[in-house]
Amino acid sequence: MARALPPETSGDEGCPAMAGLAALPVFLNLNGRRVALVGGSSAALWKAELAHAAGADVDVYSAEPCAGLVELARVRPRVRLVRRAFQADDLNGAALAIGDIEGAAEAAEFRAAAQAFGALANIIDKPALSDFQFGAIVDRSPLVVAISTDGASPILAQAVRGRIEAVLPAAIKLWAAAAKGWRESLKTLALAPRSRRRFWERFNARALAAGSAPPGEGLFTELLAEVERDPRGSEGSVALVGAGPGDSELLTLKALRMLQSADVVLYDDLVAPAIVDMARREAEKIAVGKRGYKPSCKQDHIVALMIELAGQGKRIVRLKGGDPMVFGRASEEIAALRGAGIPIEVVPGVTAALGAAASLQTSLTERATARRLQFVTAHAHDGKLPEDIDWRALCDPGASSVVYMGVRTLGALAERLLAHGADPATPALLVERATCPDERRIAGTIATLPAKAAAQAPSGPCLILIGAVFAAQADVDPAHRLAAAAE
Repeated sequence: MARALPPETSGDEGCPAMAGLAALPVFLNLNGRRVALVGGSSAALWKAELAHAAGADVDVYSAEPCAGLVELARVRPRVRLVRRAFQADDLNGAALAIGDIEGAAEAAEFRAAAQAFGALANIIDKPALSDFQFGAIVDRSPLVVAISTDGASPILAQAVRGRIEAVLPAAIKLWAAAAKGWRESLKTLALAPRSRRRFWERFNARALAAGSAPPGEGLFTELLAEVERDPRGSEGSVALVGAGPGDSELLTLKALRMLQSADVVLYDDLVAPAIVDMARREAEKIAVGKRGYKPSCKQDHIVALMIELAGQGKRIVRLKGGDPMVFGRASEEIAALRGAGIPIEVVPGVTAALGAAASLQTSLTERATARRLQFVTAHAHDGKLPEDIDWRALCDPGASSVVYMGVRTLGALAERLLAHGADPATPALLVERATCPDERRIAGTIATLPAKAAAQAPSGPCLILIGAVFAAQADVDPAHRLAAAAE
């Protein structure tokens, strides 16, 4: 399909091939199958509980089982405890063979016996002798999430599990169970593939927002009716989505949901690659970056491409750095899309100014020193300092000012501020790549920051922060803060 993009921009062709996968994640159905477990320790007990919970018939071989294994066999009829040492024939007919075996020779003998009988072997704490590993598990059955580090760091896997546990509401298991039941019902209906996907997208949105509430009895019928009424089931749409200042963890849940339901993602140059990668794997990803003073995709090309793709019935995510409604030319895109009759949604993001404030751990407003907060751009259409800036407001000692796109015009900006009466000692700070691991700060005052910035030549996205609240970060005499407060 032709793309209205300049030669220096291009989209990914198809889905990128996976490479370097440490292990293949597989979910094994053990219902009614046999698992042979050798060992009597608490670690063996945990594996027996897992296998039993997955529906297996578990035979445990141990001459000296721990009290927990004895109790498990007593209360669970599908767990059988054999109080003797392991024999090779014990693995005959087992789907899995699990061993808690210390000696290397004994462990190798166990694995050889498992291979002889066609069973997959796991030897606890001996990954080199194991055919598979147990990962950390988030259990919201029938929704199950497994995390593996390929044996590198089980503690890290547990930490990741904790993060996921915190995000997934306990009631998600009820929604997953409903989905399992509804899938067959949905197959009997003559729905187009796109409409089926819309159904599940709406279901997912409800499930993740439900908290502790289970799905209602009439939800299946309600979602079907919504899909039939929603023109986006057959027509395309565009969502302007804020990607935040750089840190992928600052992406909102709604933005993530949009990315994972998009057909095409048009992303700006300043969007972190990790955020682009959060889009569903099948989505087409097209770079449409605009960078000052560098080869860029033109705005009319981007708008034309959105209209073209939405006209093909695709769901488009226009992924913008920061917040789409702050210096993102969103109004031009919204006007063009409305004119073409294309449905639009806007998903806000953390704008760079707020990301920088959080990184600095500095409030942008204070009762005594910063009664007003203002965002301005120092980059006009011609690349020069805009002539219509309200210099009186920008020189106000009782305001915090955040200047976007101001690196190239920083010298001219400082000159005009000083010419309009700004105190040369006013704290000023340049923050490059705010919230990213390689964030850099250049500190000074209105008078000194241009030379300091020129000497360090920042190349990433930058903000300039001006005002008394930045005195500590800019290493300015605290007396300046007191003087500003007194004015």
